[in-house]
Amino acid sequence: MPKALILITVDSGTDTEVVQEIKNMINVKEIYEVYGAYDIIVMVQGDSDAKIKETVFNKIRQLERVKSTLTMMIIED
Repeated sequence: MPKALILITVDSGTDTEVVQEIKNMINVKEIYEVYGAYDIIVMVQGDSDAKIKETVFNKIRQLERVKSTLTMMIIED
């Protein structure tokens, strides 16, 4: 089953609010607030690459406080 890590940058001070909005989305398996260049890391898993793309583009990136995302598909043997 395809998985991806999504690195997210949000408006300053809105990390916790955005985590609450994302954590109950379908396909979201893990979510962490982090320090550094990104504010949040999310692991998503879907039945296909298209389902992951749908979660990123149609849900996460549509949130008002999300400034940018970087998606890294996980390579599985």
